[in-house]
Amino acid sequence: MRFAGLRARPEEPLPGTVGVARVDRRTGDLLRRIGPGDIAVLDRLDLDRRTAEALVAAEVAGVVNAAPSISGRFPNLGPEVLVAAGIPLVDGVGAEALRRIREGSTIRLHDGAVYQGQREIARGTEQTAELIAAQLVEAKAGMAALLEAFSANTVEFLRRERALILDGVGVPGLRTPLRGRQVLVVAAGPHVAEELRALRGYLREHRPVLVGVDRGAEILHAAGHKPGLIVGDPDGVPTEILRAAARRGAEVVVPAQPDGHAPGLERVQDLGVAAVTFPASGSAEDLALLLAEAHGASLVVTLGLRAGLREFLDRDRLGENPSAFLTRLKLGALLVDGSAVATLHRPRVSAGATLLLVAACAAAIAVALIVSGAGPVYAAELAGAWRALLAWTKGWLS
Repeated sequence: MRFAGLRARPEEPLPGTVGVARVDRRTGDLLRRIGPGDIAVLDRLDLDRRTAEALVAAEVAGVVNAAPSISGRFPNLGPEVLVAAGIPLVDGVGAEALRRIREGSTIRLHDGAVYQGQREIARGTEQTAELIAAQLVEAKAGMAALLEAFSANTVEFLRRERALILDGVGVPGLRTPLRGRQVLVVAAGPHVAEELRALRGYLREHRPVLVGVDRGAEILHAAGHKPGLIVGDPDGVPTEILRAAARRGAEVVVPAQPDGHAPGLERVQDLGVAAVTFPASGSAEDLALLLAEAHGASLVVTLGLRAGLREFLDRDRLGENPSAFLTRLKLGALLVDGSAVATLHRPRVSAGATLLLVAACAAAIAVALIVSGAGPVYAAELAGAWRALLAWTKGWLS
């Protein structure tokens, strides 16, 4: 029965973060298809910084981890990155949650629980900055054991890849000339686009060969730059970027597995892109650095490739991939971080002082014209020259 004049009260929105669930145990596959507003549901013990940065870059609404994001074995950086970006992280919901949460369903995160509508389907711990800080303090006790394991794995990697690391055996040939040239290697990261803009002066002056590692190629393309080399799994690079690479004669270097299988190679070849395989067990970032060194680059500048102790340890499988450490030893003084280059290329004269000097010069010219009686004749020309001078000055300072 309806009563005239009465309206149904609108339902109040349920509290928490709502999004479409993207579920996958394989983190790499999940990162390729996740998008803004989605909620990532993964199984990642000791969530690493690189995965967290990729989730932040994808603009996810939230993250649900079946495993503990901080196990206490070492102070990993991923949870801190997510929470600092304002992304809720519900931790340790258990492996069963990956079966309960269906791909493409709408879920809601609130107070450590996962809901479908008003029905709770999983529960864990919602991480906060305070909880993470306390866990990281305890996790530092595990650093000694992790360093020992890292050292053992480094020795094993050197035994397995010593011909590559020591003598460059297995490095593929390239059509792109690198000898005697500077190389800028760009990998994905949350602030890499801004760091790339800070290198505009360096790029104009030295015109380095641009190397995009995986999604780093996408960052270069979005900034209007043309990578000469793309290193990594081609399946993670948009087709339009690969086609643009084919048009300008760029090359793709595809990491190959020990048995020679190179995932994504057929897709690249079908698009008409020149491609070579690089059989090695190192990461795509490390293969890019080894390529630059082996082919005689005079300097290798990096963006998005962090190399501190915590970054070395904060990698997949607790540092079981020690190629980063040995690769950086191999390059030595050739390797420079892009932030240092940006600092060295900043103008020493402030923008304000330069503009003040330009204004003073223009004023002196104007006074000279007025005194000579030619001011009215050249007023329009002077105004045009002034605007052009200002535009040039701003472009030089940028």
